[in-house]
Amino acid sequence: MPPRSSVLTRRSARRTTVPGLAGVSLLLLTGCFSGGSEGSSAEGTGDTTGTRLRAAMMQPPRSALSPFSDDAFKLSRWSTGETLIRLDEAGDAQPMLATEWEQLDDTTWSFTIREGVTFHDGTELTAQNAADSLAAAVAAEPAPRILDGVRMSVAAEGDTVRVTTAEADPLVPQRLSSPQLSILSPASYEGTAVTPVGHGTGPFELTALDGTSGATLERYDDYWGEPAAAAGIDVSFVPDGTARAAALRTGEADVVESVPVGQAAQIDQELLTEVPMPRTNTLYLNTEGGPFADPAVRAAAREAIDAQSIVDGVYEGRADVAAGLLGPALPYAAAGRDEAAYREVLADRPEAKDPTGQKITIGTFTDRAELPEVAVQLQQQLEAAGFEVELEVREYQYIEADALEGDFDAFILSRATVLDSGDPVAYMVSDFGCEGSFNLSQFCSETVDAALDEAERATPGEERRAAIMAAEAAILAEDAAIPMLHERVIQGEQPGVEGAVRDSRERELITAATTVAE
Repeated sequence: MPPRSSVLTRRSARRTTVPGLAGVSLLLLTGCFSGGSEGSSAEGTGDTTGTRLRAAMMQPPRSALSPFSDDAFKLSRWSTGETLIRLDEAGDAQPMLATEWEQLDDTTWSFTIREGVTFHDGTELTAQNAADSLAAAVAAEPAPRILDGVRMSVAAEGDTVRVTTAEADPLVPQRLSSPQLSILSPASYEGTAVTPVGHGTGPFELTALDGTSGATLERYDDYWGEPAAAAGIDVSFVPDGTARAAALRTGEADVVESVPVGQAAQIDQELLTEVPMPRTNTLYLNTEGGPFADPAVRAAAREAIDAQSIVDGVYEGRADVAAGLLGPALPYAAAGRDEAAYREVLADRPEAKDPTGQKITIGTFTDRAELPEVAVQLQQQLEAAGFEVELEVREYQYIEADALEGDFDAFILSRATVLDSGDPVAYMVSDFGCEGSFNLSQFCSETVDAALDEAERATPGEERRAAIMAAEAAILAEDAAIPMLHERVIQGEQPGVEGAVRDSRERELITAATTVAE
């Protein structure tokens, strides 16, 4: 395989040239966005129907679109890389490149591989090359995040892939839905680095990656499912939020990721959609020492916080007041809180005591621009209740170690609550388990640990969702943390765009069904 350069291409004779990608901001602001909704066709595919979609993405690739990195989510959002399993809205496993599966014993699963699938380089998908693709991910260093702490082996058995884990893991199908476990053709693994260019199975073929500037995708006519309606996708990576907003406002992009809240007011509101994110802005309370070791003082902090004013003042109304740790991105959370058992647990929380004179230090970081503003509002609210509050704000890299050591009485964090498996249990264990690796609250409760153990063992589906909500109630009952709000991301779409996915997990964006009017 030839050495990689800043531009990775395949079938270069048929590429649609993407002009001006090196100067993304200028490109967006001067009407030079390539392709677009002007009827240009997928060159060389033999099919001239459909228009091209122009997408402005927030983050450029960090690892040349390696499937073993977070770049893999771009492969999924462009419908070029596919996995054995996909997740539905509820987080339940559904067929993709595997048509069915069964659990053979506590640690062994068998996945039947779909027939009639070809990779973009023409190679047939088989159980063997699917197993080889997964095995490459298992062996990767560093390991894909979805496999962190998971010991797994993979082998082909006839038309099936057999997955064996060292310990019982009811989430194996959900793990295999992670874009970091995309199935690529054997040729993608031949070099020193894995390249997805020309090697996926989705309705769009990735034909070029132009460094950190842009990417080009063409409709793949031999796709195993419904063919793509659009002729292709022209992607620009636009880290600057003002430039992304301008691309939407001026019509230079059809679909725009993550429009900044500060820019939203300058854009036609009909072009914007707010997507609930599985991310909660939370105040973690140090339960091990200091004033918040007293449950009654923790209760006083909970009662003093007015989350609605933070949503209105800091987030300009573009967030949801938190009713619990899990937000509207998980549809079952609200229903779970309506259950009598959930309400009964919270009814036993300690009563608040007068916090007058209690001195506390709250830490947070500058890397997320809204958090220092949240800290100032919290300071004002808690001081109004009688607390004496000192703030300590640094860059995250300079404050994380102190936060984990419990050097603050409280810490404000914007925390992802659903990780790559689509399941929140790992987050709960990490943050609130006695042995949790990210236990900012220095929290340990036998009751909570028992609830978390039950959730970890529960079968995915209704049983697991009920156990998750029971664990949330147990955590909130002890005021280890005060969830304040659930964040949203603002997605921009031109009026002619139909079928763009508003996905809270940020796995899907443009699919075979996405179109844009000429």
